[in-house]
Amino acid sequence: MSVERTLHHFPLDPASRQVRLALGEKRVAFSEVQVRYWESPPEFTALNPSGLTPVLVETRHQRTTVVCETRAILEHIEEQEPEPALLGREAGERAEARRLMQWFDRKFDNEVNGFLLHEKMEKRLLRMGAPDLGALRRGRDALRDHLGYMESLLQQRDWLAGRRMSLGDFAGAAHLSVIDYFGDVPWKDFPAVRTWYMKLKSRPCFRPILADRWPGLAPAAHYDDLDF
Repeated sequence: MSVERTLHHFPLDPASRQVRLALGEKRVAFSEVQVRYWESPPEFTALNPSGLTPVLVETRHQRTTVVCETRAILEHIEEQEPEPALLGREAGERAEARRLMQWFDRKFDNEVNGFLLHEKMEKRLLRMGAPDLGALRRGRDALRDHLGYMESLLQQRDWLAGRRMSLGDFAGAAHLSVIDYFGDVPWKDFPAVRTWYMKLKSRPCFRPILADRWPGLAPAAHYDDLDF
């Protein structure tokens, strides 16, 4: 069956990166359209009225399906391409993977990205001036709290949700990878998280993520180093 897929995304968007990692791990071919979502391009908002990335446009048998935003796309991919299974094969691990996806997309995004990525990335893109040092401190403190929680999980488990790699790991790695692009992850203080991230970073699906660059926003020197 011939299926054409196009992913509309922003390279430094954690939500988009989750989808790219899942598609890459499942070896699903797709083309890419990079979106300056903050400019609200009409051709993109026609696909997703919320104006948020990512959006997957899928055509099969001359019928087009538009799937908007991370969770819907990940569930859709899992249904259409069930192998390898990325939600786990046991009910408990599937529930835990979903919990962790929600954790990163709501709690981590609000407490960490809402400060660090807003100050370091969004302000640059929107030309809103210099970063606020107090907001950066608040984001870094929250990041350490989240890394501590991840450290406690990974001291007891092979992967975040249990014995197998899952979408929960991709959610965590997608968010941390953008923070790491700007050099703000204190890896040396969280050895279990660092080892976990090294395993993910070495997978073929991660290579496009490590190649990401955006004009005017240079990555940290270690960003694409597999042995950081």
